[in-house]
Amino acid sequence: MSHPIELSLEQQFNIRSFETQVEKMDREQAQDFLVKLYRQMVMREATYKELLKHHWGIDGGNWQ
Repeated sequence: MSHPIELSLEQQFNIRSFETQVEKMDREQAQDFLVKLYRQMVMREATYKELLKHHWGIDGGNWQ
């Protein structure tokens, strides 16, 4: 990609709102939140891979 992805105003607002929420967390809450967030990211990636495999008709084997 030659151009960076630009975020919409809504996305920028959501990021700022997220920052505010995280700033209010103590260390334990933030660590727990990060683990849950990472789990969601991994699940999303796995879901995208499965959707692409299905869409492209790729069956069997380990596709990564």
